[in-house]
Amino acid sequence: MKISLFGLGYVGAVTAACLSRDGHDVIGVDNQQLKVDIINSGNSPVVEEGVGELIRAGIENGRLRATTDVDEAVRATDMSLICVGTPSRKNGSLDTDIVVRVCQEIGAAVARKKRPHTVVIRSTVLPGTMRNLIIPTLRQHAGEDAALSIGNNPEFLREASAVFDYDNPPKIVAGGETEAVAATIASIYDGIEAPRFLTSVDVAELVKYADNAWHAVKVAFGNEIGNIGKAVGVDSHEVMKIFCKDEKLNISPRYLMPGFAFGGSCLPKDVRALSYKGRELDLELPLLNSLLRSNDEQVTRAFNEIMAHGRRKISIFGISFKSGTDDLRESPLVTLVERLLGKGMDILIYDRFVNFARLYGANRDHILNVIPHISSILVDDFDRVAAHGDVLIVGNADPEFESLPARMRPDQRLYDLVRLKNVNELEDRYEGVNW
Repeated sequence: MKISLFGLGYVGAVTAACLSRDGHDVIGVDNQQLKVDIINSGNSPVVEEGVGELIRAGIENGRLRATTDVDEAVRATDMSLICVGTPSRKNGSLDTDIVVRVCQEIGAAVARKKRPHTVVIRSTVLPGTMRNLIIPTLRQHAGEDAALSIGNNPEFLREASAVFDYDNPPKIVAGGETEAVAATIASIYDGIEAPRFLTSVDVAELVKYADNAWHAVKVAFGNEIGNIGKAVGVDSHEVMKIFCKDEKLNISPRYLMPGFAFGGSCLPKDVRALSYKGRELDLELPLLNSLLRSNDEQVTRAFNEIMAHGRRKISIFGISFKSGTDDLRESPLVTLVERLLGKGMDILIYDRFVNFARLYGANRDHILNVIPHISSILVDDFDRVAAHGDVLIVGNADPEFESLPARMRPDQRLYDLVRLKNVNELEDRYEGVNW
């Protein structure tokens, strides 16, 4: 198929790379010339395993290219996938401004093209957004007589394993105004084995939120069990390993291990948006409304326990919300660092995936505009950071950090947010967030 893809962030870059690998002709579209240039040079605009190689192959075999020209992309393709961001507003509602703007541009391009075209929303949008906003916007700008098909295709990609998840999805969900449209959307994934669900755009919208809300519930639930376990002297990981063996009721072990707070570009904003939607509808949603408060409490808990050590020099290993990614958006580790800095702690941070000198796009803007003080304490030297602190904090599960206990001085303490494996020799110099 000939496919244009709008938005070259995590979802867009991964989707474009995989579609071109699978034989589709793909044109990536982004309003940032830098991202377009990065793609066209055969490189990836995001840090994600395997994506760079797929982009390079796509550029070399002519299956992939990028542009800032909306008209060119729509004119040369039969289907457009919209993968732009839908961030949170200050009040928790979903900011769909970028999606609407892209829909306006695509609609106008379809009007000038004067040939059939399919538009698919892959961005995460609340139920009702397609019917009440996106579809009217597209039809208004394309013209009521345009041969325009519209659908929704939620993604189920995790950062740091996105290519694997693309190839091994738990399900393929395609929502369309008609079943024929949904089937056309699903056909771009022919060759990928997974249960397929052809449904309405409304169901497809809510499936994504149901998934993310459940993932958020699992993180908070596991942490609270872990807090109880630590208080009564029970190994919470042993408890939860046993708990997770029960898969007959469709409970996945993913996200259920006690640990630190959840973060990233999806769970926090989607829980906020769903809670806001509930308030709009005058619904009582006590669990959903308590999730972020519970998550914040986990950050506060870690902060208080670190402060209780009474040590000022702190080394932190891992600042992104998850190992294998450079994404700092809503990372609970950033929040923890900011609180520690506010108390005058002397901090150095090591994260091999977060190197300020090579960051660009949203992550660089986030550091410069939201957390500029973090860049000055990011150090690209593991040994220097390890030697700096009296308290060493392991923030994410990068395998590189497993060597840390063996490299510690006798006077150093380790505070663990991820459950390292080889810590027995540290004895009372070791503590976890809830074990």
